[in-house]
Amino acid sequence: MTSEWGITVPSSGKALLAGAAAGAAGTTALNAVTYLDMALRGRPASSTPEDTVDRLAKISGLAIPGEGEVRQNRVSGLAALTGLATGVGVGALAGLLTTRLRPPLPVLSVLIGAAAMAGSNVPMTALGVTDPRTWDATSWISDVIPHVAYGAVTAGVLNALTDGYR
Repeated sequence: MTSEWGITVPSSGKALLAGAAAGAAGTTALNAVTYLDMALRGRPASSTPEDTVDRLAKISGLAIPGEGEVRQNRVSGLAALTGLATGVGVGALAGLLTTRLRPPLPVLSVLIGAAAMAGSNVPMTALGVTDPRTWDATSWISDVIPHVAYGAVTAGVLNALTDGYR
């Protein structure tokens, strides 16, 4: 495929880029739903992303520079970046998936949301940061609903960017 600028982009390349852009939009939706939940219920932000960054640094032997608040700010920034990377990465993979498989849009939404949820929760569980088996219903709802939003928005944007996927 040749773009309007004369650059040849293979269909898998277009799908990857469309998926990454869709994943970025989905990540924005996930964050918006999460922040809305925090605002409505007055709940604090989860510490698990920062705890995961700390655990990864410790396991890998990499030091996060700084002390006190400076180090904590770096950890917080790295935690947010890991969330963005997960969201954009899952979206990119979804874009590639749609070059081979064409599930109906609602099914794709659920698959994408579940993949993003697994992409964040499986590493945290494997590192011992959290254990979903111990979560109460409110904790599950607080995790599932933003990922449902992520899946729906990512699938919808992917659909729009790929000329009407379904």
